[in-house]
This record gives sequence, C-alpha cells and structure tokens, in this order.
Amino acid sequence: MEDYKIPVYLITGFLESGKTSFIQFTIQQDYFADGEKTLLIACEEGEEEYDLSMLANYNTVLEMIEEPEEFTPEFLKRMNEKYHPERVMIEYNGMWSVDQILQMRMPEFWEIYQIITILDGEHFQLYLNNIKAQAIELLTKTDMIIFNRCTQDSPLALYQRTIKSVNRRAGIVFESEDGEMEPPEEEPPYDLNAEIINIADQDYGFWYIDVQEHPERYVNKLVRFRAKAMVSKRFPENIFVPGRNAMTCCEADIRFIGFLCHYRNAKRIAPKQWIYVTAKVKWEYSAAYKEEGPVLYAKGVTVTSAPEEELVYF
Repeated sequence: MEDYKIPVYLITGFLESGKTSFIQFTIQQDYFADGEKTLLIACEEGEEEYDLSMLANYNTVLEMIEEPEEFTPEFLKRMNEKYHPERVMIEYNGMWSVDQILQMRMPEFWEIYQIITILDGEHFQLYLNNIKAQAIELLTKTDMIIFNRCTQDSPLALYQRTIKSVNRRAGIVFESEDGEMEPPEEEPPYDLNAEIINIADQDYGFWYIDVQEHPERYVNKLVRFRAKAMVSKRFPENIFVPGRNAMTCCEADIRFIGFLCHYRNAKRIAPKQWIYVTAKVKWEYSAAYKEEGPVLYAKGVTVTSAPEEELVYF
C-alpha cells in the first residue's frame, strides 16, 4: 500500500476560461475513461453547466462548493469517506490562492498529480493587466497551460515568452476552434554561427527563453552579454549568477533572471556589479535548478556600466 496513490488533478483558470468544457471533454476521452470512480469537485459555477447524465455514464460524481471557507481538509475528508474515489478532479476557482490547496493536508493517499491552467487566449493580456497577482500565481505553480479561443491574430510567441519567463517547466498548448495551433518560430536576433554569439542588451530576454527552449542552438558555443552580478556567500565556490531584472507582465512582478556561472575569480566580483560575460554554454543537471538546464562557464568577465535600459521586457 506504500505506493498506492489517489491522483488529484487540479484544474485552474479564471471564470469563463473554459475549465468546465475541458473537464467534460477529458472525462470522455479513451485515455481517461477507464472506469475508475472519479470525484469531481467544482469550486465555482460558470456559464456552462455539467452534464450530470454524462458524468454518471463515466462513473463520475459531482460536488459543488462556492466559498473558499468551505474548501477545508475536513470537507475533503468527508468527500473521501462518502465516495471512496479512485481519482479526483478539482475545478478550482481562479481567484482563490493556489497555495491554499498546495499547503492543505490532503486525505490519506490523495496526492496532487498535475496542475493544469486553462486560459482564454483572447483575454490573456487583460488578465495580466487587471488581476496581476492572481495571474502570476497561477502561471508559476502550474504544470501545463492551455490557451483556448486563440486566433490567427493572437500573439502566441509573446504569450509563450511570458509564460516561460515565470515558469520554464510548464508545458504550453495553444488551441483554436479548428484544433491545436503552433506558435510561429522566431528567428534569433543575433548570429548563431558567429565565433562568439553577441547578445545585445535588448535581446537578453529572448536569449534567456530561447536557450531553455532550444539548448541545441547554444550548447558548447560561446556567448557574450551584459549582466548584473548576483554573488552570495551561500553559493558554492567559484559560482555566481550573471543576469538581469525582468518585468514579466507588470511593475509589481519584477524578478532577477539568469543562469549559474562557473568562474575561477567569482569571489572578486562585487555584488550588483555590471559586467560583460563571455562564457561557454553547457546543459547540465544543477541542484539549484532541481533539473537539467543552462550552466555557463565563463572565459572572461570585464567590468562595465549599466545599460541605458536596465529592465528586460518580454
């Protein structure tokens, strides 16, 4: 019984983003419809209602709650004892804190298996502009993001860069009325075949995303860029992080972005010093990343002044 788990699928997103449609579609798919008893907990009532007869046909029971105060460990325990589910789907209210459920004591054997966020591709920028904190929390905690209602005019590449700037682990899917869409492939604004790939100040954000999405373009190559040095006594010897402050969606969400860098004279670099870094790019496992990712090996570091625009924009 040690390996026995009841998977919990957490479906997040804002009101009318399409969560109910996604859940009803998923329940009916062959890869999901295997006869297991599913407990579906809906934490908001949207425009679309659940088809109760369809749910029953797929061995799914529905419980509705409307207030965050109702969503407690005791409530989940009662649901577990009442239905004895083999898996759980939660349509989570996008205005509720995701941390509330991530930090909650779950019933025995329950384990959050996947967090999926559904976003309306027509109104994504509106979410970022008007409900910044909630939007960023959703984006940083999720495992997969599905943009629906996308059109040929939707800035898919911009959406993808925005997501990857706050959550590089998340899978991203774009969907239109006609099916799945692929974001346009963006050509790097610098010469990948140069002996040293020079990253202009305004292109740092593009490089930061692209080296994670397409490491094969950069591994074992030299890059040169201007950055601010992050140094700390807590870092391993000869390690620092050259990076930039980036505004991912709004002034309230400015964060430092960069990659680990090995440099034999790292301890001589002053904190927050602006520098030019010339480094070879590797793709390695790092305990700091908790996975594989870009790791730099500096060949040269020179002191410089701050760029005209210190912030990176996506």
